[in-house]
Amino acid sequence: MNEPAKPLRPNILWICTDHQRWDTIRALGNEHINTPNLDRLCSEGVAFTKAYSQCPICTPSRSSFLTGLYPSTIHGNVNGNEYFEGADRFPLITKLLADSGYDCGLSGKLHIASAWKGQEKRVDDGYRVFDYSHSHAQGRGVGNQYLDWLEEQGVFDEVFEGHEIETGGNPLGGKAHRRYSMRRSCPARYHQTTWCADRAIDFMRGAASRHPSERRPWLFSVNIFDPHSAYAPLEYENRYDPSQLPPPLFRETDLAVQERLRSHVYQNYSGEPGERQQRFKATFYGMIELIDENIGRMLDALEETGQRENTLVIATSDHGDSLGDHGLSAKGCRFYEGLVHVPLILSWPGQLQQGLQADCLAELNDIAPTLGELAGVELPMTQGLSLLPIATGAADPNRLHDYVRSEFYDTLDMDFPKGGPDRWQSYATMYRDERYKLVVYHGNEYGELYDLDEDPDEFDNLWEQSDHAAIKSDLLKRSFDATVQATDPGPRRIGRY
Repeated sequence: MNEPAKPLRPNILWICTDHQRWDTIRALGNEHINTPNLDRLCSEGVAFTKAYSQCPICTPSRSSFLTGLYPSTIHGNVNGNEYFEGADRFPLITKLLADSGYDCGLSGKLHIASAWKGQEKRVDDGYRVFDYSHSHAQGRGVGNQYLDWLEEQGVFDEVFEGHEIETGGNPLGGKAHRRYSMRRSCPARYHQTTWCADRAIDFMRGAASRHPSERRPWLFSVNIFDPHSAYAPLEYENRYDPSQLPPPLFRETDLAVQERLRSHVYQNYSGEPGERQQRFKATFYGMIELIDENIGRMLDALEETGQRENTLVIATSDHGDSLGDHGLSAKGCRFYEGLVHVPLILSWPGQLQQGLQADCLAELNDIAPTLGELAGVELPMTQGLSLLPIATGAADPNRLHDYVRSEFYDTLDMDFPKGGPDRWQSYATMYRDERYKLVVYHGNEYGELYDLDEDPDEFDNLWEQSDHAAIKSDLLKRSFDATVQATDPGPRRIGRY
């Protein structure tokens, strides 16, 4: 009788950006961007080319991929939540790994609870090292270690400038709130991206310097804030000529679709794309190029310390950004490819396949069970699937999930425009199989249905087309089934009654 294979238990360098779309890597088809180190990870590993976020907003997505469960299952639906409730019954994968002997560290965001008042309320997350840094808008002295580090270096005012704004929601009390914006002249060495990479490099060098008898496998989460709409240093933005970048995906018919949804469903609108969107795309690409350079620095540190051959590197993002597509900007309650289709790369030379582009449907939920299998850790429950069989060549790279899902359950607390109710209250679900994408805006008659084989850019909404009524009905049933199956099962069952 064959014994089960022993877990591999490699080191894990988990790089997660914020807002990075799937189509921002040169090796995966974007000839306009410079990403040699992400390209290197693709050539040395497996790129999952159809990976989807479980929510196009930060906190639900992050609570989801850290547990392997949908946001609605673990009550992780909203941005700005007081605390992360799900950890009591569904521990983070980092907690499970730490309990199994991994040494875990983090730099940058965690964002599974509100960061509005400074460092978020932590759960038992498993991180021994917690170099926390969320948005620079938090200000100094409230737990954002990056901003406090800039102050200690005496360079805060070289990197940021402050602006007094009036807001009733000041996290520090009162009406006046000093909001900080990054100076375009910010040197790259003082950027948050570089700071996050520096903390990771320090951690990895420290792990390598330990006596062999004291070494243990480690996981380090590098949670960079960019390319969220902060800023790239001007030298990086200037590497891209806005006029030479591809314009957003847009047709005049997009405006009619968005207008029908606008009074019910929250989303940032930009209207017909123009010069402003192109300038921001140059900034966006510049931020990603700086991220890529720091990925290179971290890979070099692994090589220099002799740890690369026993380290799995994951590169992904929590969700994307509209970048002007379909007349939209930033993020919100929409599920276009630019918002929910994200990078997902696994690289471990000598252990995983190299240069493979796996075209199966995948979810960020799959990361936690993948790490659990690597480390020999059992998750109490998961809605994801391990990526290891595909990554090692043991399974068909074109088949994993029959469908992927994404959710938006009253996720953002946003004021409604004048003349409407007090605030937006949007609920929506996306169901995408190999061919079709269905988006239901719950409580609204109008939704979206796209044939991604015939219309990969999502211009032709088939929701009201009579010749697709049967397909829509079938997908609605399948989506409803999947939503019900994602329901929180409640406390652990201990008996028949």
